[in-house]
Amino acid sequence: MKLRIAIWSIAGVLVAGGWAVYAVAARPLTFADPIMALVRVTCPIAILGRSYPISLSWVLLANAATYALAGLMVEGLRLRQHPAK
Repeated sequence: MKLRIAIWSIAGVLVAGGWAVYAVAARPLTFADPIMALVRVTCPIAILGRSYPISLSWVLLANAATYALAGLMVEGLRLRQHPAK
């Protein structure tokens, strides 16, 4: 189960990193852009970025923690549905 949680955490870092690369490569993003709705869902720390400046390293760390927590809940439910034999 620890490996699965680590995979969830790595996915969080990759998602946040992907959005950072997209933001640098694309035209300047504003909070009014329609794509920002998807950013807010997949990278919840972006909601705080509207009010406070947050460095990329903190965004990556916070998104990894968010995805690890989501993974912990999903994997816990998965174990309840299909207990180990």
